[in-house]
Amino acid sequence: MSVSSSPARGSSAQAGAARPPAASPESALKRHRGLLVSGIIGSSIEWYDFFLYGTAAALIFPHVFFPESSALTGTLLSFSTFWAGFIARPIGGIIAGHYGDKIGRKPMVVISLLGMAVSTFAIGCLPGAHTVGAIAPVLLVLCRFIQGIACGGQWGGLALLMTESAGPKHRAFAGSFMQTGVPAGALLGNLIFVGTSVLAGEEAFAAWAWRVPFWFTAVLLPVVLYIQLKVEDSPEFKQLEAEVSDELPKVVQAPLVEAVRSHWKTILLAAGVLASTNCIFYISISGILSYGSTHLGMKRDEMMIATMASCAVGILTTFLWAKIADAYGRRPIIIIGGVGIALWVPFYFMLVNTGSVLLLGVAVCVSSVFQCMVYAPLAAYFGELFPPNIRFSGASLAYQLAAITISGGTPFLMTWLIATTGGTNGVVGMVIVTAVITVGCTLALKETNPRAIREDPHAVPGTNLYPDVLAR
Repeated sequence: MSVSSSPARGSSAQAGAARPPAASPESALKRHRGLLVSGIIGSSIEWYDFFLYGTAAALIFPHVFFPESSALTGTLLSFSTFWAGFIARPIGGIIAGHYGDKIGRKPMVVISLLGMAVSTFAIGCLPGAHTVGAIAPVLLVLCRFIQGIACGGQWGGLALLMTESAGPKHRAFAGSFMQTGVPAGALLGNLIFVGTSVLAGEEAFAAWAWRVPFWFTAVLLPVVLYIQLKVEDSPEFKQLEAEVSDELPKVVQAPLVEAVRSHWKTILLAAGVLASTNCIFYISISGILSYGSTHLGMKRDEMMIATMASCAVGILTTFLWAKIADAYGRRPIIIIGGVGIALWVPFYFMLVNTGSVLLLGVAVCVSSVFQCMVYAPLAAYFGELFPPNIRFSGASLAYQLAAITISGGTPFLMTWLIATTGGTNGVVGMVIVTAVITVGCTLALKETNPRAIREDPHAVPGTNLYPDVLAR
């Protein structure tokens, strides 16, 4: 693997230069706990911002930004703006990955969180189409695009900051504090959305109160300030900066180019691993809301309560599956989750199509268990698939490729398939295909935490893939 011939940024010109003294175990533990807490709060609010848009796109934006369109056209247009955020996510991942591998994980996390907070708050301030006409949806897409760039940069930075700062035997569990931000953010978004709707009333909510949940993102700013002032960059990146020996990796001048050149197969396979978890998740938190209210006559707030229940299940199971992935490996958990999604999805839509909110809740809660089996280990697994000096670029690009190909298009494709076929069988087939992709890509990738690594108290997951680069 080629690296820059220049010494790592900020390192001594002499090989074997002295490193700063290590912090005491008590101080290091306290800082790591603070990182985990700030990570789960920051990730939850970040994903709250991103997913809140999906709920609003299903229920509010067709009326506010596309009032002249038919119900179906307005929903499709609204979901197309939802997709714009996912189109932007790879751009954020590329930019943050490039600089995150050069100047550190923490600066990219801070910038990404700030970008998300500002763009989400701005969505809550946008005028509707009745006020400014066609410029309204244009401004909406612009804000959504900025959201996508910020989200694309946040995942890789926060995932690596948390996993690289953890002990080698607890990386998946440490990463689960960031991964839990996904169901926690969706839960928080639905809770505030429903709460605002109930307090303001249907008429006021549709007129103006839908903006309040977007303004709630201001609470993210103290988390950003804490990370900036109190959290150090990950030990692995600091060590990467300090190394000048030819035997160890140094900061790469073009990490994205190096990642694509030497690890393109791993990037594509890792993106495929996400296919099923992304598909069923976005069906459950966004697509099903539009389908249930439009085709089944179900009440919006009741459906959102069912979705919140599935998010609560996701929070609990994400920690559990991550713990198991540390104990038994990453691939077995992911494969079982992918198979579970494929087997469950026909029953999922059988239950949803009854029109019963209770059975819808069962459908989305069970799917959440399998979906989180795939998702829980990925913060650790994706990082371990790449050597440290291109890790941010490789992991971010893999994650965001799945976002642009699967996540953003799922609600749109679901709505289109149901409209053209008159039923949900096409959606069932789509989910099964993504599950096959997840299982196939996981089988094609190597295990980063095999038994030999797990049983060695000093071994670091991933060193079996790059022993000459990652061994310390």
